[in-house]
Amino acid sequence: MTAPTKKIIVITAPSGAGKTSITKHLMNCFPQLAFSVSATTRQPRVNETDGKDYYFISQDEFTRHIKEDAFMEWEMVYEGVYYGTLKNEMYKIWSGGQVPVLDIDVKGALQIKKLYPEQTITLFIAPPSIDSLRERLIHRGTDSAGSIEKRILKASAELAHKDQFDRIILNDDLQKACNEATSIINVFLGSAS
Repeated sequence: MTAPTKKIIVITAPSGAGKTSITKHLMNCFPQLAFSVSATTRQPRVNETDGKDYYFISQDEFTRHIKEDAFMEWEMVYEGVYYGTLKNEMYKIWSGGQVPVLDIDVKGALQIKKLYPEQTITLFIAPPSIDSLRERLIHRGTDSAGSIEKRILKASAELAHKDQFDRIILNDDLQKACNEATSIINVFLGSAS
């Protein structure tokens, strides 16, 4: 496969910072966007659908995809838990005349930006503070106390990379953050393809 010449939107954030909410907002605002479904080896959460939220696959299948060079980017995000962006998912979106939106982790986002610097815009969604992030994760009610602390440690490391992204959006007010993201993407989509 040759390198893509189409646009890519990458949205990243520490877990609980509002990345998914902002991504959904953008998907509703711009009909030309298509959500790029990532592959993962983790178990689905309640209300998650295979093929819509993620492609839930076994570690053996994930490893096979790595050996076949089927990913644009992949990462072991947590011990034993892999996430990745499948090349065929991206090409499917481009062939449909749409712009893929990747909701991925920080390292994966930086990999995409390094591979495709000219056609990618990267947005980093930042929480107001680590304490506010911890509160959001607790109120979300989907993770154990131990899992939350792992996510907080990872968030601290991820925040150290925020200046490597094209734009940083502080999510201290979700509507304000959504509006800022909308303005940024409107300009990005309006620029030459």
